[in-house]
Amino acid sequence: MYFDTHAHLDDARFDGDREALLERMRAEGIDPCMTVGANMEMNEKAVALAQRYPGTLYAAVGIHPNDAPELTEEALGRLRAWAKLPCVKAWGEIGLDYHYDDVPREVQKEVFLRQLDEAMAADLPVILHIREAHGDALELLRGRRGRLPRGVTHCYSGSWESAQEYMDLGFAISFTGSVTFQNAKRLAEVSDKIPLDRLLIETDCPYMAPEPNRGKRNNSAYIRYVAEKIAELKGITYEEVVEQTEKNARDMYRL
Repeated sequence: MYFDTHAHLDDARFDGDREALLERMRAEGIDPCMTVGANMEMNEKAVALAQRYPGTLYAAVGIHPNDAPELTEEALGRLRAWAKLPCVKAWGEIGLDYHYDDVPREVQKEVFLRQLDEAMAADLPVILHIREAHGDALELLRGRRGRLPRGVTHCYSGSWESAQEYMDLGFAISFTGSVTFQNAKRLAEVSDKIPLDRLLIETDCPYMAPEPNRGKRNNSAYIRYVAEKIAELKGITYEEVVEQTEKNARDMYRL
């Protein structure tokens, strides 16, 4: 069974065929799947989907760094309530994103740290979104060594040295379809070095479609291309990758 550990199945791009896609996912063994929130509207949709498809879909709730101003006290109250639901298995995606720099960095950092505290209080793992900000993210995390929730750095794009630090802090490393891109040589080298028992796979759909579907709308059925590439890079069987990454995810999310 595949475990797509990061998808956005609430996205409007799935409105026309979401039911058919979920049927296809189950038929192809992609079960379960984590549908991940990023702002309050997405969180609400993710929870509703997970409640509608118990055991097949689980939800993560949190505030993405690009939506950091949404983390009001009222929003925190709703997040805490969602975090108690049986279908909610993670707090995320949270972190730092310096690619667009639309939200002041100090605001992002404050909201990131606040949500790390909330995840600890809720006893939930975190899903980290770190984009062009690994230095600052690791500095913040190092400052909380011993007081961090378990979790995963999703859609990993950093160096091997940064990956080692994340793992030393207790985090798993997750790869998307970007690892299949022909120009992703450094990412391929990093994924090869990650121990299999610290690795997760994801689609991040509808984004990050892997080769041979790059540029198209991604979906969870394409998770197999990520597994195939990881197996090729590591020189192990495809089945080993699928089995171990599913185990890693189930252990992290306590399923």
